[in-house]
Amino acid sequence: MNHSVPQGHSALTELLQLALSRAGFLSEEPDGLWGPRTEEALRRFQKDNGLPVTGVPDAATRKALLPWLVGSRFVTIEKGDTFWGLAQKYGVTVTAILTANPTLDPDNLAIGQRVVVPLWFPVVPHNISFSSEALELSLLGLRLRYPFLRVESFGKSVMGRPLRLVTVGEGETEVFYNASHHANEWLTTPLLLTFLEEYSLALSEGKAIYGIPAEDLYRNVTLFLAPMVNPDGVDLVTGLLTEGPYYEQALRISGDYPSVPFPSGWKANIDGIDLNLQYPASWEEAKRIKEAAGWCSPAPRDYVGTAPLTAPESRAVYDFTMAHDFKLTLSYHSQGEIIYWKYLDRLPPHSYKIALCFGTVSGYSVEETPLQSGYAGYKDWFIDRYNRPGYTIEVGKGESPLPLSQFPRIYQDNLGILALGMRLAVELPEGCPCG
Repeated sequence: MNHSVPQGHSALTELLQLALSRAGFLSEEPDGLWGPRTEEALRRFQKDNGLPVTGVPDAATRKALLPWLVGSRFVTIEKGDTFWGLAQKYGVTVTAILTANPTLDPDNLAIGQRVVVPLWFPVVPHNISFSSEALELSLLGLRLRYPFLRVESFGKSVMGRPLRLVTVGEGETEVFYNASHHANEWLTTPLLLTFLEEYSLALSEGKAIYGIPAEDLYRNVTLFLAPMVNPDGVDLVTGLLTEGPYYEQALRISGDYPSVPFPSGWKANIDGIDLNLQYPASWEEAKRIKEAAGWCSPAPRDYVGTAPLTAPESRAVYDFTMAHDFKLTLSYHSQGEIIYWKYLDRLPPHSYKIALCFGTVSGYSVEETPLQSGYAGYKDWFIDRYNRPGYTIEVGKGESPLPLSQFPRIYQDNLGILALGMRLAVELPEGCPCG
């Protein structure tokens, strides 16, 4: 959030409104539009927090709002403080405080120690348009609550934004889930993050997720999540990127393809390359098909690039995959409520059986990829290279970007896929554990 008041729709205004709403100063849902209600809520927040009442989100105000974005605050231990007392004061459980502070001894707290105290709401928001900024705040918040999560980067985007990776678990079996290869399919990012949060909570409380003991998954599986493969493109679609040379480049590219709405129809990376048409699995055939359809130059969608793996984001995913031994991968896209499981005539062991299981628990149809879209995707390359189960999951219905109102159903439909994907990568049971 910068010092000035954004004009028109702004992803930063949505974050500001989210923080004010969580803090109890704004009753309306975030809409990204600055107006009198948002300004008045900000003024009341500033007054209640002893800040200059300017109605402008200056640096001091942003700092005060940060706990309401990351979902935790730092508390300095005073005489007589206990974890139980802090839990009562802030409306959370002792377990939540213990989980967030694994190096502290609750029976030997020292005055002046800083304690992470989680707040009472989930970290990952479901009511704002996601952006790279929302991703960074969510990952910071999850890491504060669940220090056993490992957050790092596995590459950089065209604009130099980090491609974030989250790792959880200690098992020999490695599983990889990714989302937002396509910019206007950004709703898949909070989908993966919400699963990560629910899984982490179940781990901290010794509970199950989708009927599977979380501790069993943690002990047997190492899960890798790349929640936003295309941060530059996502920021263009959701309104964080609204000016500067890369924005102007995207405008010029879009001008060559006026039938694609800007920026809502943008799927590509910021250079106009479709990241899910960049993998070395019959890339030449994908090129032939897309060029025949008129996608011959950098475009908002469907341009394959000049060669495989020329886009830094796709190259990073490729290199990361090559450095690991994934037994199963899920690539999240939208829309259609479809599970794609096959590449050409490749039939990895158990892949169709697992796909049918995913279809049973989600209600999604299990289909073969249409020929016009059946080449050069991550799923295609993974199956071709490793002969192991890889899936593209198309969530929701309608036109991307899907409305936030679909998120609750999308999450419930996919919870079983996300949990069982880890279990089935370890061992395929007799029959489908549909629960």
